[in-house]
Amino acid sequence: MNTVSFSLDAVAANPRVKLVRSFAELVSTPWGEGVNALCWPRQLDGDFEEIVKAVGSIEEITGLDEEDLRSLDLSAAGQLARRVLIQDLRRLEDHGLQPNLDCIPAYPRDGKSSLVPIDVYGFHVDSAPVLADTYLCSYTVAASEGVANELARCCVDIPDIRATLWREYGGDDLEAFKVFLAERFYDLHYVAHEGAPVYGFGLGNLWRIANACPGSPVPPCIHRAPTTEAGALPRLLLIS
Repeated sequence: MNTVSFSLDAVAANPRVKLVRSFAELVSTPWGEGVNALCWPRQLDGDFEEIVKAVGSIEEITGLDEEDLRSLDLSAAGQLARRVLIQDLRRLEDHGLQPNLDCIPAYPRDGKSSLVPIDVYGFHVDSAPVLADTYLCSYTVAASEGVANELARCCVDIPDIRATLWREYGGDDLEAFKVFLAERFYDLHYVAHEGAPVYGFGLGNLWRIANACPGSPVPPCIHRAPTTEAGALPRLLLIS
């Protein structure tokens, strides 16, 4: 399994990340001073793998709501995990968000573009047309991974890639070229510098990360989905 383990010390030392002590602090802390990721570290009770196993065999991303969770026949440890999941869903809903709890055997791979792959396994940023953040928590298998903005470069700013994309665009209007890049999501994908330290989000920790959106006071958080071995249990992810 090619994943990066979570280290509280490494995350705390990252100038782009700030640790918080509660959900209230997670949702209320303003962005500033270059910080674009907030982490609420948690040690969760319960057997979250049992939840995934109780869902059964799946071949595509499968969403679970509170009713689905309550329908599962679980042991005491599984019931503890279910209680946590329902509580996390309600927390985000009460904050006015629309969270999704997903069992993810795998994400689609981008088999079309070898120049700028646009699947979530590569470093990328989330985007929104209005001021918005992403909340996420991984409960099983592996967690998301991040890299500091100054240790990565947007794919469309790499000279060789940019020159090739200009030729693919086939024009000379810069503003139209930017639209061409945005329509294909090329401008949301990044390459980490060689040897750049990558930090893991860790299982059970609830994160809030900044998006690429109008009015954001900080750059968006660069992150990626973890790759996992074939045959591994589906990843259980809460995202909003």
